[in-house]
Amino acid sequence: MASNEKSRSVAEVVAAEWSDILSYGTDLINPAVPRAAYQHPSLRELWPMVSHGVLYLSRCTQWPWTSDVGTAYPLVKGGYRVRRESDKTMLGEVDTVEEAYELIAASLPDGCGPAVDGTPDDL
Repeated sequence: MASNEKSRSVAEVVAAEWSDILSYGTDLINPAVPRAAYQHPSLRELWPMVSHGVLYLSRCTQWPWTSDVGTAYPLVKGGYRVRRESDKTMLGEVDTVEEAYELIAASLPDGCGPAVDGTPDDL
């Protein structure tokens, strides 16, 4: 029973963080970016963070965050470059933010589930 209570509280913490990020204005991120990511249930259960106008997703809620989930970087020419930092893999370049998060959701690490309360060592 305790593990269910723990995972529910982690899910609530993750949901609250998503709620904050989904309310961010254009001064922090293009609001279409977190909205596109949030459409994917597999991404919605990961820990979201915003830095320099980019949405990062982690499999854990504490630093150092994981870097094995793809990240969509906006391109000056338009569109997005999707890259996974952990192994420096270029997942692709796409025209829309929706395509970027479809690609990220399709290339999640094996065994990726909801974010855990902890660091990468807890995975």
